[in-house]
Amino acid sequence: MLMKKSSPPVPFVPKGRIRSDIIKIYHDTPANGAHFGRNKTTHKIRQRYFWPNMIDDIRNYVKSCLPCLQNNHLRQKPPGALKPIKPPEGVWQLLTMDFHGPITPTTKNGNKYIIALTDVLSKFVITKAVRDCTASTAARFLTEEVLLKYGTPKCILTDNGTHFTAAMMTELLKKIGVTHLYS
Repeated sequence: MLMKKSSPPVPFVPKGRIRSDIIKIYHDTPANGAHFGRNKTTHKIRQRYFWPNMIDDIRNYVKSCLPCLQNNHLRQKPPGALKPIKPPEGVWQLLTMDFHGPITPTTKNGNKYIIALTDVLSKFVITKAVRDCTASTAARFLTEEVLLKYGTPKCILTDNGTHFTAAMMTELLKKIGVTHLYS
């Protein structure tokens, strides 16, 4: 009998029906947990058997298991609908803004994030190292580094991060007449 060198050694399973029988026993039967997901099924089988491409075989079996498909609900949000954004007609018409980080190492001033604003048409970029990624930091950056120096843009595109969806940001953008778009 061929054995895989592991601790403990496990037998090599040759090609054929026996591989699918093993997967079926470990995935489908109540004694083995009945319809565990791919990772648990793989873990249980790996403790006792080995064959090349075992993970692919188990993944394909679990993905096509009818009881699992009927009873397991998606644990992730369905993908959102794409909303096309009209290209800007000129510079300073559409800007994007986002936080990046945390970045290591932290600066001497304790900054561990970078906030960036980009003009979509000209690719002009304004960045600043900041301590946190809060709505107040975003509002202060927008006011001090963008509005006071370069003027008011027509639209700003951000993600749905709480720092951009907070009332403080919504009120600021509304007050200065900027359309807030979300990606």
